[in-house]
Amino acid sequence: MRIVSLIPSATEILFAVGAGDDVVGVTFECDHPPAARERRVVSTSAMPEGLTPKEIDDFVAAAMTAGEDLYRLDSGALAELDADLVVTQDLCAVCAVDVGTVDDALSFLGCRADVATIDPHTLDDVLASIVEVGRLTDRREEAAAVVASLEERLAVVAARVAGRPRPRVLVLEWTDPPFAPGHWIPEMVTRAGGEPTIGVAGTRSSRITWEEAVGSRPDLVVCAPCGFDLDGSTALAKDVRHRFPDVPVWAVDADGHFARPGPRLVDGVEVLAGILHPEPGPAPVHARRI
Repeated sequence: MRIVSLIPSATEILFAVGAGDDVVGVTFECDHPPAARERRVVSTSAMPEGLTPKEIDDFVAAAMTAGEDLYRLDSGALAELDADLVVTQDLCAVCAVDVGTVDDALSFLGCRADVATIDPHTLDDVLASIVEVGRLTDRREEAAAVVASLEERLAVVAARVAGRPRPRVLVLEWTDPPFAPGHWIPEMVTRAGGEPTIGVAGTRSSRITWEEAVGSRPDLVVCAPCGFDLDGSTALAKDVRHRFPDVPVWAVDADGHFARPGPRLVDGVEVLAGILHPEPGPAPVHARRI
């Protein structure tokens, strides 16, 4: 089977279930595992580099209003790769090339690849998507083993935080303007032993005001701006630190452990649990207190 993945989370799932050798095309954002970087890039960003968070938000808003795609699909590469399966998503126009664009490109090129859309909204949906990828790639047993391992790790976290006080947690999915979390992130907070101050599991993230953010009375703030790694999140967390002078502010690897609906979301739950319920020893890996 020849597989093209048009979303980083799907790439991670494909490699996790043992289908990495079948992956022939990826996006410019597919960087995990490192072997994904060796595949041909078929989708790139239409967004200029070096923009501030406010400029990124303005660019995205303008593109959405104009009905423009935020990604460029290399139709030539797609045709040359002669894929049997294209895995994409229809969850968020900011996250990957629109599935309609993929369908149109394949039709125009005369490609007969199957297109599978992976659209999880909750952690359970993410686990189910791993099972689905296992089915699509004929790696059902491998996918079941991955899911069982992830569920076991979540159970360990649940046992560790059971009965402990539950801090009120404000997760910022964006910082300028501020966005409250949606989809699986509020659930990650809950499973890690906290209570989200703003944001509803399974729904889209939402723009809020700083007055609403501060007024939600968090016990701590987690800066997890979509698409930013730990260093990038740290820089942005420093920019908002003054808004919460009496509350601990943490930065996390949002791109790796929070934004992508793949296996590493469980890493994110473990990181959050380490922040909310620290144990003796070093500070949580993949997180920094600002």
